[in-house]
Amino acid sequence: MSTTTAEVGLRERKKVATRQALHEAAVRLAIAHGADKITVEAIADEAGVSRRTFSNYFASKEEALLHGDHQRIAVLIGMIAARPAGEGPWQALTEAAREFYRQVGELDPAWVAQTRMLRSQPALLTQQLNTFAAVERELAAAVAARSDQPDPSGVRARLTAATFMTSLRVAVHIWLDAPADTSLPDLVDRALAEAGRGFA
Repeated sequence: MSTTTAEVGLRERKKVATRQALHEAAVRLAIAHGADKITVEAIADEAGVSRRTFSNYFASKEEALLHGDHQRIAVLIGMIAARPAGEGPWQALTEAAREFYRQVGELDPAWVAQTRMLRSQPALLTQQLNTFAAVERELAAAVAARSDQPDPSGVRARLTAATFMTSLRVAVHIWLDAPADTSLPDLVDRALAEAGRGFA
């Protein structure tokens, strides 16, 4: 490995670490004080970086707070892309989601607290909806690539992707209000089975 390649690799690892530190600082402060009470300056101070550094990584405190969602969604999309080519669209989505939630196992308490907080913060919900809308477009392309049915306008592909994402959100929200021993993977399975009747 050349010195230049090693330096680039080190810089990239530092960027990833800084982005993660800012995200974790934002979540800690939001849980402690409320998302509406924290500022970009406070997040930067908590992470030990400058306000300018924060701006190099995130456009807003909401974006910093939801960085974990971006990471999890990226993993899920990767799992969908890796499903066998012979699987139909809904089957590939369902099997990828099943694998994802089984691998997640014991959920990070900070993520659970953040998800609960989201429901009471309109600005965060808006940012999350924007994130999911972008993901739905990406998923729709994956669905279209697997489909053997005519869909010239893309309605079925977009509807399939949107239904899938909505099913995951519904399962998570039900789980947050359910007794402590309720299984999130089981709720996800049930939600996808119910929603997928028209897409299987």
